Amino acid sequence: MQMASTPRTVEEIFKDYTARRTAIVRALSQDVDEFYGLCDPDKENLCLYGHPNETWEVTLPAEEVPPELPEPALGINFARDGMNRRDWLSLVAVHSDSWLLSVAFYLGARLNRNERKRLFGLINDLPTVFEVVTERKPVKDKPTADSGSKSRSSTKRSSDGQVKSNPKFADEGYEEEDDEHSETLCGSCGGNYNADEFWIGCDICERWFHGKCVKITPAKAESIKQYKCPSCSLRRGRP
Repeated sequence: MQMASTPRTVEEIFKDYTARRTAIVRALSQDVDEFYGLCDPDKENLCLYGHPNETWEVTLPAEEVPPELPEPALGINFARDGMNRRDWLSLVAVHSDSWLLSVAFYLGARLNRNERKRLFGLINDLPTVFEVVTERKPVKDKPTADSGSKSRSSTKRSSDGQVKSNPKFADEGYEEEDDEHSETLCGSCGGNYNADEFWIGCDICERWFHGKCVKITPAKAESIKQYKCPSCSLRRGRP
């Protein structure tokens, strides 16, 4: 495995990540016929490597123990002829995404919390190898620790009884099915998300609730700086 000077900063690690990712994407798209031919099931356990110089390689895993870097999925060639070609490439893509992340955070082990967060943010802004290979468009995020605060801010300041940014986001450039957010459940009653109802997000546990279930109206939400759901309020009140 090729390894020059070890990347240290967020920018250096991200540059390393993008170079390896570019190489793997090329192997699974532009160079896919060559890649497919190299993954002979009759050979030993083979791995797909992406290198910092944007080249890719199908070869045996490193012999050193422990290896210099985390190793990609072992034996990708064995499943080649037992699966549909597209499904097999998708499987390799998923394993490659996992490997790329593991290498990036291995290199970033000495970064502090904010630096790791920034690194993941940079990585997360790129489509995954799986999304590129399968030509899938990224789906919108549901409320999370990072996006939740933004959506809750819109929630609390909504005066028309609607939640403009709660579980449903309005980012342009993404397509979504009408029922994409049907999996978002109320933390109180377990009911599904409904765009016609007012929702509010807990700033502590990050769960979402029907306003009526936690007795919060849009008007009342406007004056709440940090909302705690009933469960979190009880936990915080205990000695």
